[in-house]
Formats: sequence, structure tokens, C-alpha cells
Amino acid sequence: MTTINQLLEQAQAAHDAADWSLLIESLQKLILEDSQHPEIIKNQEYLLELALSVLEMADFQQRWDIAKVFTYLGDIAIPPLIEILEDENVDEEARWYAARILGEFQHPDVIEPLMELLKTDEDEELKAIAATALGQMGTLAITGLAELLNNEETKLLAVRSLACIHNTETIAPLLMVVQDSQPAVRAAAIEALSSFRDERIPPLLLNALDDLAAKVRRVAVIGLGFRPDLCTELDLVTRLQPRLYDFNLEVCSAAAIALSRMGSEEAMQHLFQVLISPHTPITLQIEIIRALIWVETLSCLGYLRQAFYQSTSETVWQEIVTVLGRVQKPQLTAPAAEILLDILRSQHPVIKVASIKSAIALSLGQLGCIQAIETLILLLADSEQQVKLHVVAALKKLSPEVAFQKLQQLLNNSCITPDLHQGIAIALAEW
Repeated sequence: MTTINQLLEQAQAAHDAADWSLLIESLQKLILEDSQHPEIIKNQEYLLELALSVLEMADFQQRWDIAKVFTYLGDIAIPPLIEILEDENVDEEARWYAARILGEFQHPDVIEPLMELLKTDEDEELKAIAATALGQMGTLAITGLAELLNNEETKLLAVRSLACIHNTETIAPLLMVVQDSQPAVRAAAIEALSSFRDERIPPLLLNALDDLAAKVRRVAVIGLGFRPDLCTELDLVTRLQPRLYDFNLEVCSAAAIALSRMGSEEAMQHLFQVLISPHTPITLQIEIIRALIWVETLSCLGYLRQAFYQSTSETVWQEIVTVLGRVQKPQLTAPAAEILLDILRSQHPVIKVASIKSAIALSLGQLGCIQAIETLILLLADSEQQVKLHVVAALKKLSPEVAFQKLQQLLNNSCITPDLHQGIAIALAEW
């Protein structure tokens, strides 16, 4: 068994040879496994010097691996890390790691250097990691961050740091900038405030629905989408519905998801109307299809069925048959399967598209509808190999024993077509 003294010697030898990987391994064994051992405590400053050499000289991954060692060494690591952070002659990556590690300490001495970096440094990536580190500091950093809201250069980073803290004490400073001239600041503040249950916030979100900046409207829509408890009181369906027709597609998509969270029949009707409109972009139609299936009601299945037959887009057809296979409620799996079976029995153009037939087969398998076995077996006559393979996968998922028995029976039936006979033979071979 390797002793602590042997590990210390190994660490020194690795340092002298610039073998950073071995040095990291030695330090991790020494510190992470038994940081309170008397011999470790005695050599803390020496171990800190070794760890700092890795931080200053090693590559990105090795610096990542050594980062945790510093927090185990304790507060003695703070001053040298601050020196690295403040030294503009040190490479940016080492300073980046120093800022990241300092954020882990939750120590008051760390706040001022990190905030000074936000004020003075020109490197945006380094400032971003400093902002994140301040966010990790919790309530210790709130007062200082609030002061940075008065500076145009640091305002956005300060808001993002406050957003990371997730404490009600951040509400007051964030409220100061919800009407800021910078759209990015308004959006970041509103997004952060959305996570709190505070009576001052819903009116702000409603007001932001009409903001000139799309990014602000989007975060307001998302925030209100998480407040279905206020749906009736604030008439949220009526307020959110216009955003389905927003000039910005991301806002439209967010509105579709938010309305689905309301769960009301009125909200579903609004989604359906946009879904079947010939002017709705395909990307938004896809988002609405997913929103409707998420609600999982019988009426939503009906809307998807109508949309399927009214659409002329293969992309829309594919998405609808795919999401129908994701229905989870036991009382809805049979109706969902019936929609898919009706499509296969119809003369709809989709029955000529191999990828969609494959998707229908998979969805029927996922729904667990035993009644689909016979219809699926008929699909084995399809000319496309991928369809046959997906049918086999679905049959195995539904009921391997029942499906296998039916396939064997049909194989000996002289009345079936040659194509179906060949498909059944392929399926049995897959078993």
C-alpha cells in the first residue's frame, strides 16, 4: 500500500519531470482521499504550490482535473488564485479556471476581485465566468451585484449573476431593471423573476408580452406558461393567444407550449386553428403537434386526427403519427391506435410513403394495442424492406407469442399474396 510519504515523493518527482497527469493523480490521492490526515495538513502549502503549478502550466483537461483539489485545500488557496485572476500576464485559460474555482469557495474575500474583473477586464468570456462564479456565491454577493446594475458595462452580467442565486433577496434589484433600455437586460431580468412566486411579477410578465424586443416577449410567454394556477384570474389564454401570431417564430413556439400548459379546451382550440392554417410555417406546426399531444386529452387526439387529414405535408404527417405513439394515459392508447389503424386502412397518400408507414408501425408497437397485430401483419407485404423490419419490431413489442403464432398460421395459407408470403417468411426469420 502506497504511504503518504511515498505519494509526496511521487508528486515531487512528477512535478520535476513536468508529468502533469501523474502529479494530478498523486495530489488527488493525497487530498481527496484523506484531506484531514495530519501529514496532509502539515504539507498543505507545499501541496498548494504543486497544484498551482498544474493550473499555470498544464493543458485544459488537466486544469479541469486539478480544479477540485483546490477546494479541498481550503481557504489558503484563495490568495494565490486571486493573484492569478488579477494578473493580466497570465494566460486567459488559467485566469478562467481561477475565477471558476474561486466561485466554489463561498468566501467573502472572493467577491471584490470577481466584481472588479467584471468592471475592468475586456475579455468577455472571462467576465462571463466571473459572473457565474458570483452567482454561485449566493446571498453574499447580492449587495455588490446590485451596485453593478448602475453601470451600463456590467449591468447584463450582474443580472445574469443574480439570476443564478435563486433567492428572494434578488427580486428587489431585478425589479430595478425590468424597464431597462437594453433588451438583453430586460429579458434576463424577467426570465430570472419568472422563477419566483411573488405578486409583483405576473403583471410585469403580462406587460412584457407586448415588448418591442422578441427575446423579451419570449421569456414573458415562457414565464406565464409556468403559471397555469393564474389562468382564470389573469385570463391567460386570451393574453397568450395573440403571441401564436407573433412576427418571431420563437415567440410563437413558446406561446404554443405555454397554451398547452393551460390545459383548457379553449387553449387547445386556439392551437388547432393555427395548426391547420395554410399560412403557418412547418416548424411551428411541429411545435403545436407536440404541444397538443403533451396535454393528452381525447379532444387533442381528435384535433391531431383532423390536422392529419387536412395537411398536405409529409413532415406534418410523420410528426403526427410519431407523437401518437407517445400517448401514455391508458384510456387514450386505444383511441390513438385507432387513428393510426384508420390511416393504414384509408386511401390516404401517406400509405405510399415508406418512412411514415414505418413510423406508424413503431407507434402501434409503443401503444401496446394487440388489436393492431393483424393490420401490421398485412404491412409485411410492403415492397420496402425498412417497413417490414419496423413491422417486425412492432409485432415483437406488442406480443411476440401471439404474433409468431399468427405468422406461422398465415405462412401455410395458400390464399395470401406472394408479397405477403415473402414478408411473413422474412418476419419469421427475424424471430
